[in-house]
Amino acid sequence: MKKVTVYITLKQGVLDPEGKAIGESLNALGYQEIVDARVGKFIELQVDEGPNLEERMNEMCDRLLANPIIEDYRFQVEEAVQS
Repeated sequence: MKKVTVYITLKQGVLDPEGKAIGESLNALGYQEIVDARVGKFIELQVDEGPNLEERMNEMCDRLLANPIIEDYRFQVEEAVQS
């Protein structure tokens, strides 16, 4: 079994009002070192190992997990830790 971690962020140039609000709020709280903030999504999947896993993950991201018009994504595949 594999653990796939998917990171989804808005593409550069796409307005991020939530990120802007977070950045401004941190500045207002005295964290002046914050220049910019962007918000994204983090998805963790447990998947059975099979052929073409990376191709299948790209397909899943393009079809459901991300909006490829306004979002970029990347994913990391690693061995799942079983307890």
